[in-house]
Amino acid sequence: MKILVTGSAGFIGSHVCKGLLFRGDEVIGLDNLNTYYDVNLKYGRLETLGISCDSLNWYKFVQSETNKHFRFIRMNLEDRQAMQMLFANEQFDKVVNLAAQAGVRYSIENPYAYIESNVDGFLNILEGCRYYGVKHLVYASSSSVYGLNGKVPFSEKDSIAHPVSLYAATKKSNELMAHTYSHLYGIPSTGLRFFTVYGPWGRPDMSPFLFADAILNNRPIKVFNNGNMLRDFTYIDDIVEGVLRVIDHIPVPNLDWCAETPDPSTSVAPYKIYNIGNSHPVKLMDFIDAMEEAIGRSSEKIFLPMQPGDVYQTYADTTSLQDELDFKPDKPIKEGVKETIEWYRSFYQL
Repeated sequence: MKILVTGSAGFIGSHVCKGLLFRGDEVIGLDNLNTYYDVNLKYGRLETLGISCDSLNWYKFVQSETNKHFRFIRMNLEDRQAMQMLFANEQFDKVVNLAAQAGVRYSIENPYAYIESNVDGFLNILEGCRYYGVKHLVYASSSSVYGLNGKVPFSEKDSIAHPVSLYAATKKSNELMAHTYSHLYGIPSTGLRFFTVYGPWGRPDMSPFLFADAILNNRPIKVFNNGNMLRDFTYIDDIVEGVLRVIDHIPVPNLDWCAETPDPSTSVAPYKIYNIGNSHPVKLMDFIDAMEEAIGRSSEKIFLPMQPGDVYQTYADTTSLQDELDFKPDKPIKEGVKETIEWYRSFYQL
């Protein structure tokens, strides 16, 4: 099976590529390698996939040196002509769209980047799936779409009418756009709402990486909302397992769907939404304690108010994932943090 994975130099994308290659799929990785964060981290992830950073050029395929089933191409999702040519030439069986301009806080500083990548770019993905017979589109949404929702745990059946960041709004728009294409053109699509992903090769703009970096380098850590937050931290291996199971589980129309009491997570179209989270929210201060324990030292803390665009808590209801795919993320925090710190020490030679 030939699968396109966009965002393949990203945190989740690189791990998903490894999972697909391990089970024998042919994978085309796509990424624009932007400088939102340290590009050397992206190069490092690609090197684990056998892609030499010295050979990277725009719009040129690079063959993996370690796996004959993996090729990589540097490209922007928002480049309509290039994306059309890619779909036409490669004839993908399935597409996993993990590329996006990420980050809640950065969306306040640079909103246009989110529309270009997350909306315009996603439209090009949908058009490619429409015209070139893609059998299943799997795409990254986010727990951020729950916004001001106060009922927990967050369920895919809940309304997501009140996002609190432009990033969240673009992810909600992806779900709406995907449903439209599923309805109009019969494209099976599945959106995945990821909950606070952490682990080796993680993103340096997210709290687990920021905390590890500060503590290991003897700098104070910034603790927002005075530490009064809950996060459903989900280990990367659990995310990958969920993504791989979803790829193989092509949605079908829900014949019991009722227009009078519509379920937002499903449809009369071949459309589905899943949460992928640990379902065990952790107090932010407890997570910091686990980090300090794994590192072997305490940290100085600077307590700050809540940042714009942040939410007090995230908590995933994964009932659908369990019932339909027989999977529940369950990596204990202390184990996941220990493995994350071990990777960090190794990568940065500490």
